[in-house]
Amino acid sequence: MKVLKLIGVLLDYPGEALWEHRAELLAASADPVLSPARSAALGAFIVDLLDREAMVAQENWLGLFDRGRAMSLLLFEHIHGESRDRGQAMVDLMETYRRAGLELDSRELPDYLPLFLEFLASRPRAEVQDWLGHVAHILEVLAARAHERGSGYGLLFEVLVEIGRGQTDLESARKRVARETRDDTPEAMDAVWEEEAVRFGPEAPAQDCKPPHRLPTGVQIAPAKVMP
Repeated sequence: MKVLKLIGVLLDYPGEALWEHRAELLAASADPVLSPARSAALGAFIVDLLDREAMVAQENWLGLFDRGRAMSLLLFEHIHGESRDRGQAMVDLMETYRRAGLELDSRELPDYLPLFLEFLASRPRAEVQDWLGHVAHILEVLAARAHERGSGYGLLFEVLVEIGRGQTDLESARKRVARETRDDTPEAMDAVWEEEAVRFGPEAPAQDCKPPHRLPTGVQIAPAKVMP
């Protein structure tokens, strides 16, 4: 399903090489799995993205996906947060990839959404729908959050939900997001830095010296509470 590969590329950090493949990206947006309206919207997103200077597009991407955790593209972070369960889930998902013939670079995290979509792009349609159906509750919230922040990236998450569930209904996700406190404001970012600051001396709590946990969890992604 070439549209999954396309969306994975579009969700990834927009490296300058992306601008060299405008024609291929637009051609991929015409995947017959999409309705004509969705194909047109996806094509418009590509045109809008590539009509920008690369540096501007990169700054927009960082502002949306790299500030706070609410828009993280690490799927398991929305399920397990910083719990230890993420590590085993990472191992399980990596094994799933290996069985499918996909070997990861040592720097890649298996639950990184663009990588996950690359894996799904090679799977049968029924399997794709099953996987996307399991993570649809995360994708809906990401879509709602992106729209709340005025970002066109919300469309990409909507398309994924539609492929998995056959329809998109963001009403409940939008209501939930409207009640959230955003974690990408300067005040929120300052608070995170204060909480994670390393303190030295006998009064320093032991957990301050623990390494950050960026590893997610397993193959069985049962619907779970999406963490804000």
